[in-house]
Amino acid sequence: MVIECKHVWEHISGYLDGTLSDETREVVQKHLDHCEICSAILDSTRNIIILTADDHVFELPVGFSERLHARIDLEFPAR
Repeated sequence: MVIECKHVWEHISGYLDGTLSDETREVVQKHLDHCEICSAILDSTRNIIILTADDHVFELPVGFSERLHARIDLEFPAR
């Protein structure tokens, strides 16, 4: 069974959680073995989970919030 990238993306969470059926996990794994894009998405998702599960608090640089809001206003002007 061949699976497309968009279907692999739907299974990333279950793959990481170990909740996929054996058959689905095997199909997803075969795809990941050959697809750099899906492998990168898997790695990125895993990294996000690790970072958000970490109890460390990061202090933002002074003025970060103001610069962020200014950039958002620039990119998405009020309609």
